[in-house]
Amino acid sequence: MGQGLSCRGKDEHWLFTAVQSGDLETVRSVLERDPDLIRQTTVNDRHSALHIAAANGRIEIVSMLLDDRLVNADSLNRHKQTPLMLAAMHGKISCVQKLIEAGANILVFDSMNGRTCLHYAAFYGHSDCLQTILSAARTSHIAVSWGFSRFVNIRDGKGATPLHLAARQQHPDCVHILLDNGALVCASTGGYSFPGSTPLHLAARGGSIDCIRELLAWGADRLQQDSSGRIPYTVALKHKNEACAALLNPSSPEPLVWPSPLKFISELHQDAKALLEQALMEANREWEKTLLKSIKQSLPSPSHSDSVDDNISQVSEMEVCCICFDQECTIEVQDCGHQMCAQCTLALCCHNKSRPSPPPVCPFCRSKIERLVAVEVKADSQDLNNPKAWKSRMANNCIEESCSFKGLSAVPSFGKGRSHGSIRISVDTECIDKT
Repeated sequence: MGQGLSCRGKDEHWLFTAVQSGDLETVRSVLERDPDLIRQTTVNDRHSALHIAAANGRIEIVSMLLDDRLVNADSLNRHKQTPLMLAAMHGKISCVQKLIEAGANILVFDSMNGRTCLHYAAFYGHSDCLQTILSAARTSHIAVSWGFSRFVNIRDGKGATPLHLAARQQHPDCVHILLDNGALVCASTGGYSFPGSTPLHLAARGGSIDCIRELLAWGADRLQQDSSGRIPYTVALKHKNEACAALLNPSSPEPLVWPSPLKFISELHQDAKALLEQALMEANREWEKTLLKSIKQSLPSPSHSDSVDDNISQVSEMEVCCICFDQECTIEVQDCGHQMCAQCTLALCCHNKSRPSPPPVCPFCRSKIERLVAVEVKADSQDLNNPKAWKSRMANNCIEESCSFKGLSAVPSFGKGRSHGSIRISVDTECIDKT
């Protein structure tokens, strides 16, 4: 009997070692010799073979175990963590996808901090895993039984949402994804960090300008206090994050805010949305540079390229926006077909955070803007050299008697005399919330 136990223990060790190293043939051989070994777990953490394979990104072994129905996709270790949580923790996107396809439950909480796989992906900054989990939530029973918005803002045992964790750990890509999927930008924590902290408090504490940039662009309140009465500006100063403090100073002008309350914004085509988001971030970088000049601290390299797409630049001399007469037209109002640059479109959509403005109207024909799309760029060599074609296109945007710019009286002004590609959106206007 003693010899039998010894042999089994050796096989168990070989199994876990083979799983960790990704030796599929050894795993098959050991399990064929003793199929019951698949139910064994490690001594300390109670990790199953699936836990070990998922954490190490051994997709072949994960697929074999799940496809052969040898294990439960939602098996729990000592801390009630699922294989999906460990795959999200370590950023093993292929394992995350396979586990979700196999029916792994994304709404399981661990016993350590009461966190789900979404918390794990946000905390460790794995944006691809985060996006995969959110996409699964939209199409699974979670969206029906729990509600997608509720899932995005799910709290852990200490009252932290995934957005809180991403902001605290300085993961701007995850912050952006969560905000884009409906995360509450001004939600307060429970016992996590300092009670009552918002994501902006936590980003200020960590000193992440990129996260602060994303949060402010989505309407984060610089005056919201935590339970100790501190605003994010105070937190940034306490931790000696001077650059962050400059952006969070309540006495400085507000940045431009993404007009998420407007209905048509949530229905934007992805190409048009990307153009508007780029215009928003570029305008806010100009705002940041002005503020940061006072403390003589350079900005970190932007997360997105400031360069214009090559295809667009080919017709930059053709498709001139008839509002600013400087940028190329990249956004089109779908119903009427009038075109504008992304900066001017964004200016039309600016809103007051506490009092959303009515839906915007086209400045050329005064029709209600229901949907925006990206302009399809077609580089035609004949058009490029044809002045008549250029004038014809300009006329489409500037039709006599119907070209009304009254709707722009409350949106940012556009300066003159600067180089092509510069930002014309001023932050000192009525369309931006004043606090």
